[in-house]
Amino acid sequence: MVLALTHRSFAGRNNERLEFLGDAILNFVAGEALFDRFPLAREGQLSRLRARLVKGETLAVLARGFDLGDYLRLGSGELKSGGFRRESILADALEALIGAIYLDAGMEMARERVLAWLAGEFEGLTLVDTNKDPKTRLQEFLQSRSCELPRYEVVDIQGEPHCRTFFVECEVVLLNEKSRGQGVSRRIAEQVAAAAALIALGVENGND
Repeated sequence: MVLALTHRSFAGRNNERLEFLGDAILNFVAGEALFDRFPLAREGQLSRLRARLVKGETLAVLARGFDLGDYLRLGSGELKSGGFRRESILADALEALIGAIYLDAGMEMARERVLAWLAGEFEGLTLVDTNKDPKTRLQEFLQSRSCELPRYEVVDIQGEPHCRTFFVECEVVLLNEKSRGQGVSRRIAEQVAAAAALIALGVENGND
C-alpha cells in the first residue's frame, strides 16, 4: 500500500504502474456494473456514463472524502506547491490504491471497494441526460417552473476521517418532505439527494 501512495516526485519506485493497473480495473468494474444496471442502454450511453464515473474530478472528490492526500508521499517540490490537493495526483493515487488492493486481496475485494466508493455516483446516474448531473437537472426543472432553488444541508457525518459518510437533506418547495442522500463526500451525498428529489417529483422514475 505504501507504494500506491508514492508519487514519482518522491522516489524512482512509485505508483505509476499500480495506477495503470487500477485504471484498467476501475474501468472494467464500472463498465460491468453499468451493463447490469442499464440493460436497455446503448453502447454510447454506457460509454458516457462510465466516463462520468471514472473521470479525474470524480476520483479526486472520492480521494478527498477520506483524506487520501494526507497520506501521499510527495517530493519537496510537490509538497510546497500543494500537490496533495491537486486533482490529478489524487485521482492517480486512488487508481493506484485500487491496483494495490487487487494485487493484495484479489479481484473480488477490488470490485467490492470500487462499487462501495462509487455507490453514491451510481445512484445519481440516469439515461435521461447523461451530460447533466442530478443537481443540475433538478435546478433546471425548478427554474422552468419559476420555483425557488433547492436547499441542501449536511445533517450528519459519520465514520473515521479516512472513511467518512456524509448525510444530506434536500429541501424542494414542491415536495412536502425533504429528500435524503448519503455518500463518501458532501458533493456525492447532494447528488444522491437531488436524484431522490427528481424521483419524488415524478420527473424521473429511477429505472431510466
